[in-house]
Amino acid sequence: QVQLVESGGGLVQAGGSLRLSCAASGSAFSINAMGWYRQAPGKQRDLVARISRGGSTNYADSVTGRFTISRDDAKNTVYLQMNSLKPEDTAAYYCNVEFFSSAGFRVSWGQGTQVTVSS
Repeated sequence: QVQLVESGGGLVQAGGSLRLSCAASGSAFSINAMGWYRQAPGKQRDLVARISRGGSTNYADSVTGRFTISRDDAKNTVYLQMNSLKPEDTAAYYCNVEFFSSAGFRVSWGQGTQVTVSS
């Protein structure tokens, strides 16, 4: 499968910013979409943002206008710029990739990176 490596999490004050990065590696695969999901303790893992192969994006209502997802196709890397952070954004953030290979359509997840927003 495709392997994902995440970075960029940390501790910030409310109103601050962070940028998360996720790089995909492997061979003989074609990316359909990449995205970011988050999970707080005791809660479900929810979609934050997603960008398709064609460049279309979608965001959770709670982050629209504050977060921006982007990509670098040459590096197979996706980014999440997070501005105006709130304490309720505190969660583990997971990178996700949807891809095609000789085995068919597959999904892979990153290891997660912690984002903590203090008040």
